Amino acid sequence: MKHKRLIIILLSIVVLLLLPLIAMQFTEEVNWSLFDFLVAGGLLLGTGLLCELIMRRVKKLEHRRMIIIVLLILFLLIWAELAVGIFGTPFAGN
Repeated sequence: MKHKRLIIILLSIVVLLLLPLIAMQFTEEVNWSLFDFLVAGGLLLGTGLLCELIMRRVKKLEHRRMIIIVLLILFLLIWAELAVGIFGTPFAGN
């Protein structure tokens, strides 16, 4: 079961990264570079592996849920900052 979840995480990352790759073939609006794919893949992989670690190590269901929710909110905030710069840091995308 442990390896099955890891395979699901990796396949999910591949599918999610295929979406902008396919969109780039049909429109000029999506314009990702190799660096964008690497950063997105790293961010998704890190988040997925941290969720897996939390699932394995944290025993109480309520604690597990809260930690994963905080992790996902943090992931979304980082993603939004890199995409459009909602906080105005030097790492902002546009």
